[in-house]
Amino acid sequence: MAKLESYITVGRDRLRCGYTTGTCAAAASLGAARRLVYGAWDAAVSIRTPAGIAVTAELEELSCGGDWAMCAVRKDGGDDPDVTDGALVFSRVRLTDTGRVEIDGGEGVGRVTRPGLDQPVGSAAINSVPRAMIREALEPFCEPGRGFLAVISVPGGDKIARSTFNPRLGITGGISILGTSGIVRPMSEAALVESVRLEIRAVRASGADSLLLTPGNYGSGFARDTLRLSSRAQALCSNYIGEAIDCAAAEGFASVLLVGHLGKLIKVAGGAMNTHSRVCDGRRETFCAHAALCGAGPAVIRELFAAPTSDAAADILRRCGLLGNVMASITGALEENLRRRAGGMRIEAVFFTNRLGVLGETAGARELMDIHRLSETEGEQ
Repeated sequence: MAKLESYITVGRDRLRCGYTTGTCAAAASLGAARRLVYGAWDAAVSIRTPAGIAVTAELEELSCGGDWAMCAVRKDGGDDPDVTDGALVFSRVRLTDTGRVEIDGGEGVGRVTRPGLDQPVGSAAINSVPRAMIREALEPFCEPGRGFLAVISVPGGDKIARSTFNPRLGITGGISILGTSGIVRPMSEAALVESVRLEIRAVRASGADSLLLTPGNYGSGFARDTLRLSSRAQALCSNYIGEAIDCAAAEGFASVLLVGHLGKLIKVAGGAMNTHSRVCDGRRETFCAHAALCGAGPAVIRELFAAPTSDAAADILRRCGLLGNVMASITGALEENLRRRAGGMRIEAVFFTNRLGVLGETAGARELMDIHRLSETEGEQ
């Protein structure tokens, strides 16, 4: 497989870029169209991406018939951690008499089932830029009475999609064909933040006025199983709590209910809106500060500072009879920081540990929980 020799510097590392599934789809489409027009296969084709970087991609799995040709390009994710890296993206291009380029999705390419995404409901999940790239590759070969239908497929894409945000976004049956620049830059945080935004937009497009926000599986599971909250208007935000709040406000939500583990939300109480350990921690410092405000002595403070986990810190506070007061103090700080970030949008929060249950909730959290309660039908599932 030809690898893209384009690099960027991230921190101290020099990381290799790759190319998107959209670039793969466009290159495979070009290779198949050239076979139909010229009657011979190229070993590789070159296309210019929207980023201005040329990509030369080898063609694999060549096949053809009387009025069609099909080939694949293997996805190169570069040094970015990407579940689609190495996947074969096929394009089956058929001659038509329309004089234009038409595009659809086949095996392993998802279908859009909810409004608010890049493509309308019912369409193949091939985003706007990849569609434009495919058209740009094929339109030079169009003429009156000669057009092309390009069907993009990714064998095994339905399995790959289970490791992506697609099921939560309402994209079923496979992966999305993505890319705005055509190039994968190994900065996966930007892609993750965009996925969070897409999920929040999809919830808003469903008609929801209040958003249930959970950082991950702990919060999602606790919201469902313990608090009995519905997932109909829920979005996962990973570590990007601040970005998610900003997006919810921009999308016009009236309120947000944030449900998360103590270990995650204590960072927000300390002022962090990106809770990834690479960006910040501050958990032990926040525990110690609030414990001191609530009267803890030096020995307890030292023990809290040495606690390896948030659960362990909670156990220390409970043993010392300080758990309730410290959690109330942390709740106040959490509420203050969330409301500062949310501006005029209402925001409430609940935090917990799996062993001790709910340890803190802001003043209006129960009212928002009532909005998000499971219906009787949902509760029976």
